[in-house]
This record gives sequence, structure tokens and C-alpha cells, in this order.
Amino acid sequence: MRDDLEHDRIEPNHPPVVASGAKQSKGPSLAVDCFVATLLAMMGWMAPFCGIDVPKLGVRNQLEREPSMKEVSTVGLDLAKKVFQVHGVDARGTVVVRRALRRSQLLAWFAKLPRCLVGMEACATAHYWARELVKLGHDVRLIPPAYAKAYVRRNKNDPADAEAICEAVSRPAMRFVAIKSERQQAAAGIHRVRDLLMKQHTMLRNQLRGLMAEFGIVAAKGRHGLGELLAILADAEDQRIPSPLRAGLLLIGETLRETDRKLAAIDRQLATAGREDATYRHLITAPGYGPILSSAMAAMVIDPAAFRRSSDFAASLGLVPRQEGTGGRVWLGPISKRGNGYLRRLLVNGATSLLNSKRAKQDPWLVKLLATKPRKVVAVALANKLARIGWALMVRQEDFRGLPAAA
Repeated sequence: MRDDLEHDRIEPNHPPVVASGAKQSKGPSLAVDCFVATLLAMMGWMAPFCGIDVPKLGVRNQLEREPSMKEVSTVGLDLAKKVFQVHGVDARGTVVVRRALRRSQLLAWFAKLPRCLVGMEACATAHYWARELVKLGHDVRLIPPAYAKAYVRRNKNDPADAEAICEAVSRPAMRFVAIKSERQQAAAGIHRVRDLLMKQHTMLRNQLRGLMAEFGIVAAKGRHGLGELLAILADAEDQRIPSPLRAGLLLIGETLRETDRKLAAIDRQLATAGREDATYRHLITAPGYGPILSSAMAAMVIDPAAFRRSSDFAASLGLVPRQEGTGGRVWLGPISKRGNGYLRRLLVNGATSLLNSKRAKQDPWLVKLLATKPRKVVAVALANKLARIGWALMVRQEDFRGLPAAA
């Protein structure tokens, strides 16, 4: 038995065995081949005793082929202005491609790929690129940036973001953003224009009030008080404002009136376009819903059926208390203010106008809340109910029926 073992064992100094009759060539090639064969034999014999992992020593199987681009099944795309980062994996999760693409190269590169799942963060240009990639036959998913951020391991950069997006888009429980069509994106864009003009109007109004207050001229809040200030500036006999400042304030007044005209034109445009939309016509029948809120809801809420129930939709707009807790104890704080701030502000404004109407005195639920809670807290609670009513009208595609039911 001992002789058999000694015979099968390859000693380190044993010369390579050459079959009889084989042609032997002398030269450096034969010497290198013999050395490599002896080294591999030694490693294979010593591995069980020394714990050497041969593949980890860098010995590569020459028959193993490189991964092909045709094997890409999931792609994470990190968007930018000029340089885009791509991270692609195959069905087994093996990384197939990591590279940066110029803006002009992006569509041509994706056109060469077979149909695959493409993930992107929902940002300003994501809907445009999503529509273009869908035309090429790909399955595109838009991820909220806050959800993709959790998959970034460390050292935030473009390659790490693309890898995180690729990992997030493959999760079965991930939530996605609906892709907007060109018409839907244009309808939502005009509301952003209106929001910008409203901010500029507020800035000009506050600047005018502040500068005139430095000279002891103070007026009441609202449009009536603003009109009094503009009348003082228009009166040439009133010299309480010095001459250099007076000319500048008159320019602010002209800008305010021009901004008012632009806002009125946009409001008319939104109301006219809304009459052609079935969702707008259903929403405007609900209490607290005016032309602006109905138009914004129809334009910005692309797929209301993506929410399982109305309370989930209200929570997505930040109209629910923020929860904090540990050890089984939960504390409810102020509203979370997450999601679309423009829609949330319009809903609170609609709820406030509803509280100032006669309808508030006829609703037992509102009467009970107003008796025990501050008015602004009641307005937020009513805005939550308006959001749930709007979700039901959009999903069912029907008009509002009756007053809000008592909670």
C-alpha cells in the first residue's frame, strides 16, 4: 500500500513524464511548459494540506468567456446634464457593464441593447428619457430619489448612484413613479409657472410694504391694504416718500400689476383646458375644489389607482402626523409635509375657504372640531379629508354626492 501511494505522489523534483515515442523539442518553450506543469502539480498536491485556494491565486480558466452585452437584464441609469452613468447586470446579478455615456451617445447605446429593465431617479428630465427609452422597447421604472438613496453604500458619486438605482429597481416591494406623457407634463409645468409668479408677487408685495413702513406708512393686510399703499405712491402731492425711493416703488407697483395680469391669464387658461378633462369635471363638483386645485390634481396625479386606499394618497401628500417611536411606543408629531408641496398648499387653501363658508356651520364634524381645536389644525384635518375625497372621485370617475360624511 505504501508503494502505491509513493508511486502516485508527484515529488517536487520529479521530472515531467513524456510518453515514449513522442517528439520532443528542445528550446525555451519546452522548459517553460515543464515549469508551469510542475508548479501547478505542486499547488494541486499542497492545496489540501496548506489550505491554498488555487482560483484565488489568479489562475484564470482560458475557456471562460467574457460577459456579453446581450446578457444585460437590468440597468441603473444615473441622469445628468451631459455625462450619464450606466450600471448593468445580468439575470444572475453579475455586473456586465459600468461606463459613462455622453448625452449624444445615450439613445444609440440603449438601441443596441435587447429589451431590459431600466431604472432612473424621478427628477426633472426623467420623464423625457423614460418616454424615449420606452420607444426603444425597454421597460422603464422611475424611483423616488429618497428610496434609491438607501441603496448607496458609501462614497456618493455617479457610479455608486447608478449601482444603487440598479439594485433598487429590482426590489419587489419598491414603489415607482408613473411616467408622464408630454401633455400631462405640460399641464403640470404650467402650474409650476403659476407657482413661480405667485412667489414673485409675494416678494414684491412684502418688499413694498417693508420699505414704506420705514417711513411710517403701514396698511392693513390683504389686497385692500396693498391698494391703499399703491394709491399713496400714485398721489403726486403726498411727499412722505423721498424722491429717489418713490420712483423705485412705483416700478414695483407696475410689476405687481403686470404679475396680476399674468396670473389672471394663466388661471383662465387652466380653467379652459380643465373643462376638456373628465377628471377635472368630476373634481370641481366637490366642496373646497376650485378651478386651480381641480386642474392641479388632474395634472399631477397621474395614476391614483397606484394607492390602495384614500388614506395612503393623503399620506403621500404629507397631510398626516409624522410618527416617531421605539420599543413599541409611537409618538405623533406635526404633519410630515412630504410629497407634493404645491398640491398640499392648494388643499389647505381650499379647506380654509370651506371653513369660511356657510357649509362649515352645517357640518357636525367641522362644528365639533372647531369647538375643541385651533382653526389651522381643523383646516389641515379638512385638507386631509378633501384629499381622500379627491382620490375617490379620480379612481371612480364620478361626481361628488352629498356633503362630507361625519367622521
